[in-house]
Amino acid sequence: MGISQHDAFEFLGQHAIDSLALQVQHYRHKATGAVHYHLAAEHSENVFLVALKTVPENSNGVAHILEHTALCGSQRYPVRDPFFMMLRRSLNTFMNAFTASDWTAYPFASQNEKDFDNLLEVYLDAVFFSSLNELDFAQEGHRVEFSEPEDRNSPLEFKGVVFNEMKGAMSSVPSTLWQELCTHLHRRSTYRHNSGGDPAVIPDLTYAQLKQFYAKHYHPSNAIFMTFGDKDPAVLHERFQSLVLSRFERLPESDIVSIPLEERFSAPLRVQSAYATDDTENLERKTHVAMGWLLGESTDLSEQLRAKLLQMVLLDNAASPLRAALENSSLGESPSPLCGLEESQREMVFVCGLQSARESDNAAIEREILEVLDKTAATGVPREDLEAMLYQLELEQREITGDRFPYGLQLIMQGLSAANHGAHPAAVLDMDTALQTLREECADADFIPSLIRRLLLDNAHRVTLTMAPDTQLTSRRDAAEAARLRTMQAQLSDAEADRIIAMTKALSERQDSEGDASILPKVTLQDVPKDIDFPSPLSTSTALPLTEYERACNGVAYQDVILPLPQLSAEQQAILPLYTGVLTELGIGARDYTAVQREQAAVCG
Repeated sequence: MGISQHDAFEFLGQHAIDSLALQVQHYRHKATGAVHYHLAAEHSENVFLVALKTVPENSNGVAHILEHTALCGSQRYPVRDPFFMMLRRSLNTFMNAFTASDWTAYPFASQNEKDFDNLLEVYLDAVFFSSLNELDFAQEGHRVEFSEPEDRNSPLEFKGVVFNEMKGAMSSVPSTLWQELCTHLHRRSTYRHNSGGDPAVIPDLTYAQLKQFYAKHYHPSNAIFMTFGDKDPAVLHERFQSLVLSRFERLPESDIVSIPLEERFSAPLRVQSAYATDDTENLERKTHVAMGWLLGESTDLSEQLRAKLLQMVLLDNAASPLRAALENSSLGESPSPLCGLEESQREMVFVCGLQSARESDNAAIEREILEVLDKTAATGVPREDLEAMLYQLELEQREITGDRFPYGLQLIMQGLSAANHGAHPAAVLDMDTALQTLREECADADFIPSLIRRLLLDNAHRVTLTMAPDTQLTSRRDAAEAARLRTMQAQLSDAEADRIIAMTKALSERQDSEGDASILPKVTLQDVPKDIDFPSPLSTSTALPLTEYERACNGVAYQDVILPLPQLSAEQQAILPLYTGVLTELGIGARDYTAVQREQAAVCG
């Protein structure tokens, strides 16, 4: 594929990935420093994503609230809900927005050229020229209202979409465990904060702080553009330039967002905390004990694959040494819900532990886990087991199912974290060399034992977290919130009370307003091609009714087998809904035709 670019951009190189039949092309906007990675492929479903490096400095939920608020109207499209209005005016195959711990992304996909252009205009305007109406901040983030909206003597209440959402999210024990573990594993980076927002801290966020965060983080200098498909990069560049980039200059270097590596612990850390529960039965056996290690950088594919293989060796199934020990331990009921590897952050985290344990057994649990690791490092792993895990790991890494995302968006999401941390996304997409290297490393019988020692046993950057149940924690939090609201109300001037009443009324009117959807672009029947481009078969066999298609599937061959069912009797047809329900439970979707379809996948040798 040839290289094409706009004068406002400079071409920095390209990386061919033959197994995916694509070229990852790297560009940079000269004036702002905005990065663009184009995954050039002969694919008619084009994907766009713009990601912003959003790095909160506390737990007030600013990045999360900003994601919500940015989609509530922009300069060119000053309607209350342009995002949701476009769902009815588009042929998109995907539209959404995500907030992670260190980035916020706005992706969409479409197979229609006019629709892609329409969505690009709406998305770019929403991201870079958001209205950020104060009423939208009050609706999506947080606000105070009188319980009786026009009665200033009625109690004040906190409200807001994100505020309520995070109250629900942080009532989940696994979420609380993970946040507490991250708080102690990360002492200097953004991961120690709750990026979604801590309900106790969210009300501290001011409208002015939201706008300040937006001005810095939602700037092209902190943006990553990623596209997939058959569009000409020069055409995309022209749209980026004319719609957004021509109106910005590069930020000072001090405002370019980056995440530092953690300073490593000199000794493991032990932390005791509490989680809220309403369950008063058998509290003595309701403690969670989790051990977390900070590992290497997630942008290093070889190190990531080693960590994933280690996770499989230790935790993959009931026969895996660490999982077997946790499942059969007398010190707890079952493995911790956090067990596994987290590779979405700049540095990976490995976690294991027990739930439904006694608080007094935390030291014994830690000792039991370390003994299992030490024993496994001493004895190693049977070669046949390791071969099976290598095969499974390779299949998992190569397979691109498209179940959650369109194919191109799945590739982009795989590469986004690397791009966000300054690495080339091809470094995590082109895995042939890294997989081959891993196979060669596994030929050494000491490879897995040395991995256990290096990443876990000899790694002092470890936190053992003990979280005991607290049946009074929720009531104490509710009491603190109520006291805060009473203090606020006691200090309200008449003018401030009038402002709360006026804002409540204005917000209600804004929520009830329809908005003029006609200002938004849309596709019409004339924009829909009359012909649909179906893939042409590579070959067709009449002897076996076999049809083959050639596609770049990252080294995986997919096989669909369709078997006709015999004519059903009346009695059989009567129980067919029950049979269909069983298929659905098994993950086999009901179909319009009487057939059962089975998918098989195998790594091509």
